[in-house]
Amino acid sequence: MIGGMSRKVPDISKIQIERKAAEGEVVDVMGGAGRWEVKVHDHGLVALVDVMPRLVPKGKTADFAIVQAARVSYGAGTKQVSEDRGLIRYLMRHGHTTPLEMVEFKFHQVMPIFVARQWIRHRTASVNEYSARYSIVPDRFYRPSVEAVRKQSTVNRQGGEENIDEGTAEQFLAYLDGVEAHYAEYQRLLEKGVTRELARTGLPLNIYTEWYWKCDLHNLLHFLELRMDPHAQLEIRDYAVAMFAMIQAIVPEVAEAFLDYRYQAVRLSRLEVEALRAGGELRTENKRERAEWEQKKKAMGL
Repeated sequence: MIGGMSRKVPDISKIQIERKAAEGEVVDVMGGAGRWEVKVHDHGLVALVDVMPRLVPKGKTADFAIVQAARVSYGAGTKQVSEDRGLIRYLMRHGHTTPLEMVEFKFHQVMPIFVARQWIRHRTASVNEYSARYSIVPDRFYRPSVEAVRKQSTVNRQGGEENIDEGTAEQFLAYLDGVEAHYAEYQRLLEKGVTRELARTGLPLNIYTEWYWKCDLHNLLHFLELRMDPHAQLEIRDYAVAMFAMIQAIVPEVAEAFLDYRYQAVRLSRLEVEALRAGGELRTENKRERAEWEQKKKAMGL
């Protein structure tokens, strides 16, 4: 009883569900596979475990669901847009993103915790992560190669691309050896009865976690646009590129339009357009805006 009233389960016994066959032959966009996998780094993984739609008309890809949704909203007066590829490219160019949300991808992903913490900032996916409160964290650590140890950039506070000298790189890897050695103490303390939720607090950020991550195509493309960019941290960029390789096989027309119109695209502000028209300087005193404008001009060969 809630508020003095009884709650009744709705009667669905008389609802008739009509199960209709597909209008034509359909195929599985994953080719009948249970999952697709790409290994990343030493212990990492990107696995595609499901797609919506999974079944599509024979001869088509999951791109068809985007076209189908877009044409519903177009109405009878816009049937002149007859080419699926052309419509998808139009949607991408003009930022009509709702039809892209008709396609969803479900991944199983294994990555270092420091990558996961960057990843989780994209708040547009459904995520369920491995819980170190309930389970013991496996003995898996991310270790970059000597060549992958990078020097801090003097202009980019978030990272760097230039290799550091080999001696310092070796010192960094030795530092990781020391950090990872604490895993044995983690195990010993668990055996002594320390709760898992507390014992995990001493684990380093290069230990691996994993999750299931489900996202619609619109938000997935936003993730890829940011994380495939050369300015993104290399480690998460490797995961993003693996994901893009998978979705390219499922929605090839969207993937093509994404590369043509969004990936490493140069977006201009009103001030930047005015500077181009006038052939003069950017009308701002902000040093960062001026630096970004110089980068954009360089990218455009100006």
